Amino acid sequence: MLKIRLSIFVLTAIGVAAAASSYRKWAVYGGGNDDIRYSDLSQINRSNVSKLQVAWIYDTGDAFKNSEMECNPLVVGDTLYATTPKLRLIALDAATGELRWRFDPHAGRDYIHKSRNRGLNYWTDGKATRVYYGVENWLYAIDAKTGKPAAGFGVEGRNDLRENLGRDPEAQNISLNSPGVIYKNLLIIGSVTAEDLPASPGDIRAYDVVSGKLRWSFHTIPHPGEFGYDTWPKDAWKTSGSANNWAGMALDEKRGLVFVPTGSAAFDFYGADRVGDDLFANCLLALNAETGERVWHFQFVRHDLWDRDLPAPPSLVTIRQNGRSIDAVAQTTKSGHVFVFERETGRPIFPIEYRDVPQTDVDGEKTAAQQPFPLKPPPFARQKLTEDVVTSRTPQARKAVLDRLHGVRNEGEFTPLTLQGSVIFPGTDGGAEWGGAAFDPHTGLLYVNANEMAWIMRLVERAKIKKKATGRTLYLSECAGCHRPDRSGTPPEFPSLKDIGGRRSEADITRVIRSGAGRMPAFSQLTEQAVAAITTFLVRGEEKEVLTSIVPGGAQPLKYFHNGYNKLLDPDGYPGIKPPWGTLNAIDLNAGTIKWSISLGEYPELAARGMSDTGSENYGGPVVTAGGLVFIGATIRDRKIRAFDKTTGRLLWSAVLPDASGCATPAVYEVNGREYVVIAAGGGKWGQPSGGKYVAFSLP
Repeated sequence: MLKIRLSIFVLTAIGVAAAASSYRKWAVYGGGNDDIRYSDLSQINRSNVSKLQVAWIYDTGDAFKNSEMECNPLVVGDTLYATTPKLRLIALDAATGELRWRFDPHAGRDYIHKSRNRGLNYWTDGKATRVYYGVENWLYAIDAKTGKPAAGFGVEGRNDLRENLGRDPEAQNISLNSPGVIYKNLLIIGSVTAEDLPASPGDIRAYDVVSGKLRWSFHTIPHPGEFGYDTWPKDAWKTSGSANNWAGMALDEKRGLVFVPTGSAAFDFYGADRVGDDLFANCLLALNAETGERVWHFQFVRHDLWDRDLPAPPSLVTIRQNGRSIDAVAQTTKSGHVFVFERETGRPIFPIEYRDVPQTDVDGEKTAAQQPFPLKPPPFARQKLTEDVVTSRTPQARKAVLDRLHGVRNEGEFTPLTLQGSVIFPGTDGGAEWGGAAFDPHTGLLYVNANEMAWIMRLVERAKIKKKATGRTLYLSECAGCHRPDRSGTPPEFPSLKDIGGRRSEADITRVIRSGAGRMPAFSQLTEQAVAAITTFLVRGEEKEVLTSIVPGGAQPLKYFHNGYNKLLDPDGYPGIKPPWGTLNAIDLNAGTIKWSISLGEYPELAARGMSDTGSENYGGPVVTAGGLVFIGATIRDRKIRAFDKTTGRLLWSAVLPDASGCATPAVYEVNGREYVVIAAGGGKWGQPSGGKYVAFSLP
């Protein structure tokens, strides 16, 4: 009897997943488990998209300075599920935008820390219904009908993600900003970890959807006896961290394969403690979804020193070559490439060439001798910063940028960071970024937006920590890489800490150092005395010396850090390269060619002076529809959502979003026979205005 009931449960779960993957629904992040961001709806099409108008707006009321809202909503039946800038979970009437319920994970406590959530998971067995999402170190299961924590899941409806990592839970810094996938009765997720040491390991984990119990883990930093262990120094699994999946994943339900892209190991830019190729960092992993066992993998960057995380879920596509259909997986990269593999075997669809790359001259470091480059399709972002790429917006701007480039290493992709400075191009935000790609199964075209931005970064020697250390020394060792030695920061992503005592209380500063906020990790390796010393230094300038600054047994600080995330800008604050500064690209995966590429976005003040179609930095991805359209927001400067002809790239419609840009991927859905396109207008990127509204469009 138990076996029969279990089979019924599994079949029910499979049926739900299959229904959710219908291209006429949006009940799964990215539109379906294959993550191709495609909708079969065609009520809105080329002939009438110009008539689109606002159907409803819901204001979360949660926006605050520098907040973001990046959620790709889910729509199940006539209910839309999404998150707010303060990570509250909301359920709206999908036809009217009226609030049905709201879940507050902060229990009424005000929450003004920059946090990100990019999507949710929905599950039902036909009776119970749940929505899963992450808030800080907690994985929540919420009853989809009531908005209350789900009974029987974890402890009071949540799991602590710091547990089951093989390390002291109290010393872990881990969270979840992108949804995983649901396979049968398993919720498979990744994590967000720190980018400097100490960092938690990036284990891929599967939890029982009902009870929340851990069912399997895959170690992305291999343990003794596991495949890949010899690509790290001995016992690196005890102290190294990251190699995590923060970008999301895709699921082939039929084959029972989950495809997991991973990021770099910590620290991002100097790896003397992890000499070797560092499997499974920077990999696409194909895992058995039932057991977590590795089926195949491909490593895109060996021994990453450039923060070349795989930035988005892969797209599970079907392409045609030589008269036959091939089920494949396509992965976009920050470097501006698309790699395409056979789904079952990992065999590359197009040739991949291993080339010699520049070598490091920094002591203690050992660069990989070669890195892989796909020969097709061509890159969708420029690959080397040459003089002809440098801005010509004004003679003064060009001269200033050329002067800044003198004396730094600039040898194309994989130029390692140095003490004099190195060019990273495309920059650490891509190329491709977390918005991901959309794929049209009828034409074989993959649509991906890209940033075109150069960065200059430099390694600096970290302040040495001894048994005794002052608050200033601790700041220089632990904080100056992001907030700079003079505390000026790189606003708004890394704010200035000058006069921080006038903006925040000492208790609040201490709590943020201890617990983290936004991109800032929790400094769990520091003792209470060390945290207090840093706080005192920041607020009062005092340099009180304390004992035992680092928790025993953890990873020790590396010799070098970096001097901040520095974009190559001209003196007026515009990109130091010629446009386009952001693009939207249509890539033919059947032929391995680029069909079209257009600039995406503009700077309104430059457009007013006749410099339009420059493109701009963009965050959030596209959606392609059977109506012949590609919808995308993403552009951070002009606050627009746009619709393009998917065949030609011609702009057919645009609208200015209220208050803030749509740094999120739209969702396309249908309620009562009416098609809608909805996007989160959260903004907040790189100093741009923040917002908290969901905006839905439909035909009159």
